[in-house]
Amino acid sequence: MLLPKRFHFLFFIFFYVLNFFAQDKDKLMPFRQIIIDIEQQHHVSFNYTEDAIFDQQLYPPKKSLSLDQKLQYLSKKTNLAFENIGNKFINIYKKENQSKIICAYILSGVDQKPIENANINLSNKNQITSDTNGYFEFKKEDATAFVISHVGFISKKISTSNIESKNCPEILLEPEITELEEIKANSILASGISKNKDGSFEIKPKKFGILPGLIEPDALQTMQQIPGVNSLDESVSSINVRGGTHDQNLFMWNGIRMFQTGHFFGLISVFNPNLAHTISIYKNGSSAFFGESVSSVVAISSTPEKAEKNSFSAGINMINADIYAKYNLSKKSYIEISARKSITDFVETPTYKEYFNKVFQNTSITDFSSKHNIDYEKDKKFGFYDATLKYAQKIGIKDEVVLDLITIKDNLEVFQSATLYNIYKTANNNLRQQNYGGNLSWKRNWNSFNTTKVNVYNSSYELLAKQITTMADQIVIQENTVNNNGINLENYHFITSKFSFSDGYQFNELGITNLEDVTNPDFYSKVKDVLRTHALILEGKYNDTISKIYFKAGTRINYIEKFKKYIVEPRIQFGYGISKSLNIELLGELKSQNSQQIIDLQKDYFGIEKRRWIISDNNTIPIQKSKQISLNLFYKKNDWLVDIENFYKKVSGITTSSQGFQNQLEFVRTTGDYEVLGTEILIQKKINHFLTWLSYT
Repeated sequence: MLLPKRFHFLFFIFFYVLNFFAQDKDKLMPFRQIIIDIEQQHHVSFNYTEDAIFDQQLYPPKKSLSLDQKLQYLSKKTNLAFENIGNKFINIYKKENQSKIICAYILSGVDQKPIENANINLSNKNQITSDTNGYFEFKKEDATAFVISHVGFISKKISTSNIESKNCPEILLEPEITELEEIKANSILASGISKNKDGSFEIKPKKFGILPGLIEPDALQTMQQIPGVNSLDESVSSINVRGGTHDQNLFMWNGIRMFQTGHFFGLISVFNPNLAHTISIYKNGSSAFFGESVSSVVAISSTPEKAEKNSFSAGINMINADIYAKYNLSKKSYIEISARKSITDFVETPTYKEYFNKVFQNTSITDFSSKHNIDYEKDKKFGFYDATLKYAQKIGIKDEVVLDLITIKDNLEVFQSATLYNIYKTANNNLRQQNYGGNLSWKRNWNSFNTTKVNVYNSSYELLAKQITTMADQIVIQENTVNNNGINLENYHFITSKFSFSDGYQFNELGITNLEDVTNPDFYSKVKDVLRTHALILEGKYNDTISKIYFKAGTRINYIEKFKKYIVEPRIQFGYGISKSLNIELLGELKSQNSQQIIDLQKDYFGIEKRRWIISDNNTIPIQKSKQISLNLFYKKNDWLVDIENFYKKVSGITTSSQGFQNQLEFVRTTGDYEVLGTEILIQKKINHFLTWLSYT
């Protein structure tokens, strides 16, 4: 009987010693590495303070153990306590301090997702924030109560006596929602056109309804339906807003200033309607981040408001063919391409011929004297194209990089022939207009309250004409080029749910060259001017949906290096909801512009695109300055919409050559100003699915 007992005893000692030495074979590991391994194996997340685990080392638990067994092992080997919450989050405490910690998880009451960077204001005046899991903790003796707040959520005050120190409960924040009816209109003139609180009009071509006279959602043709916006020749290259000329409008495409807005020399917008872009139009009271215009601002964005699926489309009409493609490279990146090209290389449709005759009537292309013989039908060639590329990449959860590229070109070639004294002469005439640009932007959300955006951009424009007069053996070459580049820095700060503040800096370099080369008689002129401008922007916004007050004020301080001159441009937007149906709005702004388009002679550039860009010299070509104020009443009830706006606008520093006079003032070079005092009225009624309206300016 003794042998079996001794045998069992020795057998037990053998395996105990074997297990002891087997454990010693594992190396000591830092406690931090041990919990990282557990996180990866069991898909959990540990919450702890650095002083709790500092400089601790021990043998790791066996990988075959369950999560709870590993936590028990670590608890025995250390002075730490572990709290497992739903096998997702594990809190680590020092055992002697376990009962003195107040902790919780802050979640959204809508979708129960963690709320990061929520402010926890303690009664001792200290402040802490929640982490990416919505978790926070503090010592119980630090406060008897605390207040949790976050932008877009209702603040909540909690007493520490209502929270057990051994548990970390979930605290739900409810979103801040107001049930007041929005007084601005979602459908003005057609679906896809709306008016915002800041007085701007917003156009979404993808949501367009049908407008009279349009076969596709041409954004620049559509904006001419808005009161106060029109075009004397019905083109998109001569848009007039409250008396201003086309060049006094600022056209921006994804942060790139566009100097060419029309194909076919103004009959078609250069902005592809297939893009899911948003167009914001400011007739007055524009943001201080917009400069270099004394009239309206047209800001175009091709960035979709939400993620979209892969898509592809192609189409053709009587003028051009187009394609559009969007492909998601990953969950965080996509590429978007669009392109259009005229079909005149293959066929001349009746529509094209009508467009051609309209553009080139009363010009040197079609209106030569009887001594000239030009074969238009066989020897003219006209074409245009545009293409855009967008690449967007999100980096982590805070950063996003976007690259935008655009290229636009119109080209006209005309073969001219003439016979004089039995001598046959031929010549090729050419007119080319193109605009291309790029913008690289980086956006970072530092937290829920602060965002930074940086843009680096370039825009280049060229207008070139080569005209050969066969009868006089004369060659005229005219060229106008613009090179615009710069950098924008914007910071947005959300102070409370009602108040936000923005600041920024902009550097802009604008270079313009005008060349004229004539033979017989010989003449050559080339003038290049460059202006560099620095701008400091400050802007604040207050929006209270309860009191129905909207107030936005800002200022733009420009400094022009060449003239060593400061120009201050204040902006203001104020809106007040008198009732659910009636709103009053006050807008005002001071703005300036350093470049403008002029016409030297009506016959320049074949008499087609006669305007050329020039830079102010602060003398004979002064800096244009504008001041404008408007008062608006907006009424919306029972499918009726009435919009009445009175405005006063004055622009100084204009020149006679910028106004396109075709009388005795065409050859007079002088400066002056203009004043406009007007009223814009829009009355609209919705009947079932139909919209009818009457507008007057």
